[in-house]
Formats: sequence, structure tokens, C-alpha cells
Amino acid sequence: MTNDNELKQAVLAKLKWEPRVVTAHIGVTAASGVVTLTGHVENYAAKHAAEAAAGRVKGVKALVEELEVRLPASIKKHDDEIAAAALDRFNWAVSVPTNAIKVKVEKGQVTLTGAVDWHYEKEAAVREIRDLAGVVSVSDQITIKPRVNVGNITDDIALALHRSWYSPQTVTVFADGGKVILSGTASSWHDREEAEATAWAAPGATSVENNIGVI
Repeated sequence: MTNDNELKQAVLAKLKWEPRVVTAHIGVTAASGVVTLTGHVENYAAKHAAEAAAGRVKGVKALVEELEVRLPASIKKHDDEIAAAALDRFNWAVSVPTNAIKVKVEKGQVTLTGAVDWHYEKEAAVREIRDLAGVVSVSDQITIKPRVNVGNITDDIALALHRSWYSPQTVTVFADGGKVILSGTASSWHDREEAEATAWAAPGATSVENNIGVI
């Protein structure tokens, strides 16, 4: 079993391996599998990359991300510039439905609203904004449009999960209309996130509550 110090060192090594992350101002603590990232990074993309990299480390059961984005003066942008760049990105992005997303920018903090048919379209919109210069945070308030007939979404998701390593003994699925609840256990934080992504891919899923624990 990985102890806290070994886990901390593994996360630090993973962050140093990630080319989008400069670790000089990032602190890492680990306690019983719960990893906390503190400090600051130079852009929002690096903040997201650090979180994703830490979550892929074996032994991470939960992640607390307290990183602050501190923009260098050279890449600071006015809010109207960020908003214009965001809309331009959406116009070129094939996975973002035309005119479906509204953008609000305040002091570099971007809020996205609107409704789309699929979760991957919601993810694509956030991804397009994440890499824009001047962005310090992204609030994703995009909703998924409900479907009139969601079918037997519980069985559909369970079958999709079981095509991977998941089984009824590890992960269970409950759905009420388009609201999906996942419970059970996974062997890593990465597998937990993969289970959630699988649930989101089901036609008719409008929300996913991930209660899977990492053991």
C-alpha cells in the first residue's frame, strides 16, 4: 500500500512530467489517499492539466484542487477581447452547436450558459475556452436538453460499463429519467472518472452524480 509520502512524491513526479505544468509554485500534500494541490500557475490550461495529471496517479482516492491562476502581465486580456475570442472559437469548433452557448466574462472569469443535446458538446465548449489567454476560471452552467424518451438508461449504462472492467459487484447504476447515480468502488481516480464519462455518453443522460469510491 502506498504511504502518504510515497504518494506525494509520485504526484510531484507526475506534475513535473506534464509539459504544460510548471511546478515551481505548486505544493502537494497527501493524507490517506486524499491529495491537495496548492499554490499558483500562470494560466487556466495549466491549472486543468495539473488536476488531470494528479488524478491519474495510482493511489489517489480524492483530489482537492486549490490552485490559483496568476496571469503574467504579458498575457492579460480585456474581458471584451476574451469574449470575442471565445465566440470565434465556438464558430470554428465542430463539436459546439451553433449559437447554443452564451458567454459572460468578468475580470477573466468566464461563465458559459445555454443548452446542448450531448455532454460531449458541453465538454467541447469548456475545452475551447480553457486554452484562451487571459482566462482565470471557467464556470460551466451549460445544461443538457432532456429527451422525451430516455428508454432503459440504467441497463444501457450498465452494459457499457461492463464492456470495460466494471461489473455489478464494483459499480452500480441507478437512473430516474435522465438523472444518473453511480455508486460502488473503483481501483483508481482515473477509473472513477472513466465510469462517469461512460455514463455521460448514454443517450438521455442529463446529469450524473458520481458516488464511486476509490479503494
